[in-house]
Amino acid sequence: MRSKVHDQVFAIIAQEAHRAPEELRAEMTLEELGLDSLGLVEVIFAIEERFDITVPFNANETAQEQFDITSVGAIVRAVEKLVAGDTPSAAVA
Repeated sequence: MRSKVHDQVFAIIAQEAHRAPEELRAEMTLEELGLDSLGLVEVIFAIEERFDITVPFNANETAQEQFDITSVGAIVRAVEKLVAGDTPSAAVA
């Protein structure tokens, strides 16, 4: 069973990619969805707003980030951890 976080993250990514959430699969990359760096930033902002969290992400240094953006599923898992407060950088905005 999918979590509420899963459904909301899929909806955010789908909206930014101009697709229906049903078209997304967990293993898809943002590149496959046609999202560039600006699209990624929009996704991050929308996630922060929706869940009232701060995402530990620096678009200029993606290799050193704690927030996994390698796939749609990885983003869902990272958001679930932040919402649960499982990481030290899960500061509430």
